[in-house]
Amino acid sequence: VNILTTLILVWYSPDAKADAPQWTFLLCALGLFAYQSLDAIDGKQARRTNSSTPLGELFDHGCDSISTVFVAISACIAVQLGYNPSWMFFQCFCATTLFYCAHWQTYVSGTLRFGKVDVTEAQFTIIFIHVISGIFGPSIWSTKITSLDVLPLRFATVAMTIVCGSVSLFSIFSVVFTGGVGKNGSTVAGTSVLSPVIPLSFVIIPACIICLKSVQNVYENHPVLYIMAFGLATAKVANRLVVAHMTKNEMEYFDSVLVGPVMLFLNQYFNFYIDEYYVLCLCTLWVIFDLMRYSAIVCMEICDYLSIDLFHIPLVDHPITQLNKNGTTINSSVVNTGSRQTRSRRHHH
Repeated sequence: VNILTTLILVWYSPDAKADAPQWTFLLCALGLFAYQSLDAIDGKQARRTNSSTPLGELFDHGCDSISTVFVAISACIAVQLGYNPSWMFFQCFCATTLFYCAHWQTYVSGTLRFGKVDVTEAQFTIIFIHVISGIFGPSIWSTKITSLDVLPLRFATVAMTIVCGSVSLFSIFSVVFTGGVGKNGSTVAGTSVLSPVIPLSFVIIPACIICLKSVQNVYENHPVLYIMAFGLATAKVANRLVVAHMTKNEMEYFDSVLVGPVMLFLNQYFNFYIDEYYVLCLCTLWVIFDLMRYSAIVCMEICDYLSIDLFHIPLVDHPITQLNKNGTTINSSVVNTGSRQTRSRRHHH
């Protein structure tokens, strides 16, 4: 849902500066609310249908990792943060980093923990931002703050991100540095509690270097595409961290998704032999392909191992014996279809 609504928004404002139609922001707000609601009740649905499996956990966190990238992009477009590309870079990568660090803490402690101010509050804040942009237009965020006449209103969202992000990181790393549940305070896989920082660094550091070293200003000219490429690369690494926690295995440092950023790095190393925009497009396509390929492989492996279907819940008959008013027996068979229950009756006298 968030991918579709954000892509519509990106179509009208690919540089996070243009005034997109106001209905697109309301659509993003509605899409995010629907996503949040469905994300909150999927666990209840799984328990109701007796279909709770590691596959559901992976699907949940996998969708969240991708959604985080697109929600961050849509929020930046809503406040026209493209006029301040450095802060847009910070805002988006702060969101993806916080998501990764939350699962880093899970990899260490074995438990996914939520703070008093966490992802739900962040989502409601972004919904509020979209509603404001939908009613008054995104240009309202360019209004100067009365007490600080040099700063536009959009920097209030940046300040909120800094404060809330700092509190979240403090809470996360308080758990990480306390020690893990593994042997000698290690992770669930028996590795160093600091080991997950390496795969994340292999994405974030190249993103910063390529942005700063670009003579063609590839990020400033195409901020949404750039963040999408490196954001989805971070999502892939985060998914591998989730799988490492589920399987209690060591997480490999290098990942095939890094081939995309390497393309941009080598192009800069050889003095921009190819236009950076085309290399960035190729990088984005590779990252999307690699993420989809990995997700498909992992899901099918889990399905094969657990002997379950990916998008189908099998029918299960639950026989129930009842008596009607006449005292005769009614054998009822409740069929669980995953979305509703149907009942067939056979009367016995």
